[in-house]
Amino acid sequence: MHSVSRSLKSSGKKIGFVPTMGYLHKGHLSLIKKSKKLCDVTVASIFVNPAQFEPSEDFKKYPRDIEHDNKLLKEQNVDYLFTPSADEIYPSGYQSYVEVNKISKKFEGEFRPNHFKGVTTIVSILFNCVEPDYAFFGQKDAQQAAVIKQMVKDLKYDIEIAVCPIVREADGLAMSSRNVYLSPEERTKALTLSKSLQYAKKLIEGKERDSRIVIDNMKVIFNEEKSIKLDYIAIVNEYGFREADLIDDGNEYYILVAAKVGNTRLIDNELVRLT
Repeated sequence: MHSVSRSLKSSGKKIGFVPTMGYLHKGHLSLIKKSKKLCDVTVASIFVNPAQFEPSEDFKKYPRDIEHDNKLLKEQNVDYLFTPSADEIYPSGYQSYVEVNKISKKFEGEFRPNHFKGVTTIVSILFNCVEPDYAFFGQKDAQQAAVIKQMVKDLKYDIEIAVCPIVREADGLAMSSRNVYLSPEERTKALTLSKSLQYAKKLIEGKERDSRIVIDNMKVIFNEEKSIKLDYIAIVNEYGFREADLIDDGNEYYILVAAKVGNTRLIDNELVRLT
């Protein structure tokens, strides 16, 4: 990968990079399409990163289908697929980690304390291997994208981070590799996340500016579905991911939600732009 990226750069090619953990869906493919539009060459990676799984999470059960992924990437005319092994990424004696403080400690960081440390470490490694000009991430993992942006800024990477919109199923469920874990009944209940977000967006667009009132209304929707365990709801500034007590015109905010449906933990969000 080092040799390929250096050759591409020496010939003046602009490299776009889409890092994934595989089991690809339309959300991933939307990132590929964006890279193809902006860059001369697109590199995708598939690596199920053990360092970002908590001890309570089953790394071995994470869905994998490399043959299907490879087929999809070929159909999208991806130029290179980078699939390093775990031993190549974390060889015997590996000791180095990258960690972003503050922004990674709240929300997802509270429920998955080691997760972002694993994410920033693997993304940093992949950036060093691929040496992209652009890297593409999905809005569904909004906090992850914010953490990576902070890392890129702090460590002076010369990489543009592009955050692409959430891709949803026809009924509104955010596409995720973890959706495969849901039973048909759980799949229906999972729509509570997107329904609550759309209701919150409607309230804000209707001039409700008190975050607590918006959040309390979202909680009412979850209270109607007793089988869902709500982890958190928050409204944060798009820049810096700081919780907002009041929603001001002229700013952008993420409405965040995380909940466990059966044994499957799902996250979703809505980006609200106020003019």
